Amino acid sequence: MKWFYVYLAAVNLAAFIAYGIDKLKAKAGAWRIPERTLWLFGLGGGAVGALIGMRVFHHKTRKVSFYAVNILSLCLWAGVTAYVLMR
Repeated sequence: MKWFYVYLAAVNLAAFIAYGIDKLKAKAGAWRIPERTLWLFGLGGGAVGALIGMRVFHHKTRKVSFYAVNILSLCLWAGVTAYVLMR
């Protein structure tokens, strides 16, 4: 079960960092992280990190699709986590 927590911590940290990097790149007018990649971080278990990154970096906050994907992912992973904890 330890691997599960390590995975969730790593993917959430990676999502948070990705949102920060993308915001810096957006300000600089440089290469950007594709939106699909940012969505995949949330779908892969990093929804908390993504949502925190959106707030901290004020990035993608006007795009409803990012909130929707990350909130749905958060609900999905909450269910997965509950299942893992009950085993």
